[in-house]
Amino acid sequence: MAASGDSPTARALRTLDVLHTRPGITAGQLGEALGVSDRAARRYIAILREAGIPVQTEHGPYGGYRIGRGLRLPPLVFTASEALGLVMAVLDGQHAAADPTDPVGSALTTLMRALPEAVGRPAAMMRAHALATPRPPGSRPDPETTTALVAAIASGHRVRITYRSGAGSAFETDVDPWAVVVRFGTWYLLCHSHHADAVRTYRIDRIRSPRRLESTFRPPDALDPVALLERHLGMGWDHATEVVFDAPYEQVRPHVGPRMGTLEPLEEDRCRLVGTTTNTAMYAGEYLAAIPIPFHVLGGPELRAAVAEVAARMSAAVAPVGPVQ
Repeated sequence: MAASGDSPTARALRTLDVLHTRPGITAGQLGEALGVSDRAARRYIAILREAGIPVQTEHGPYGGYRIGRGLRLPPLVFTASEALGLVMAVLDGQHAAADPTDPVGSALTTLMRALPEAVGRPAAMMRAHALATPRPPGSRPDPETTTALVAAIASGHRVRITYRSGAGSAFETDVDPWAVVVRFGTWYLLCHSHHADAVRTYRIDRIRSPRRLESTFRPPDALDPVALLERHLGMGWDHATEVVFDAPYEQVRPHVGPRMGTLEPLEEDRCRLVGTTTNTAMYAGEYLAAIPIPFHVLGGPELRAAVAEVAARMSAAVAPVGPVQ
């Protein structure tokens, strides 16, 4: 329903927006889109006509309202958030195209206004009736945060950030932002952390309050951001991990993702995985438990305890139970 505080002018402008994206809409459909009665929808059409907007009425079974000739389309102008939102949507394939209040949804509305009717009508139908599964809460980076980081990369300025790890702990650090890398729909900042004095990869959706500093930096020569990100995704976190697999490196390698650490061959029939993690429960219950190869956890103590807990729960799950009522 339309908000009770909306003015007639605001609703008339919303009516114009609907007419742009759904030419041929009936009074009943327009009222439904606006959250008002058919009679109110006709009143907003009248307000537009009184303002000189050429709204035409076509009669018949396929008739309805549409914008007539004589109305110039607005210039195709995006806000910074809309433009960045479109770039992010293209890169990671996740966006809120059906939500007109979202930066991407708002930009899509602007685009559809400029489309010819033959293209705009099916596009509007697709937007109205096709749904996408939303991302988990908090997994999409904030456009303004991403913009600030990209600007600092472009200007070569150091940034002070607050970072919240997957385990919930937060810390502040100054970083030299080298690159923003999108990997499988997750946005990472590849940087040099002055707090750790080491290369770090931070998820941008967990970064808060980036503030550009006066200090400048130069990125490493011949920097390959993607390759460097892959090498450091599993390094520098709270708890050390060391796992030995009873299988050759080539057999284990397809099962080990970069977040798990670095896999290295040992003897001919064994290899070792060394890394760090902020979430030992996830490392044990999701990463290691999914690998169909015998392994031994050498360290650290937090990971060993997490694996023991998973093993105990799985054993209890197959233990005999009494009759089920």
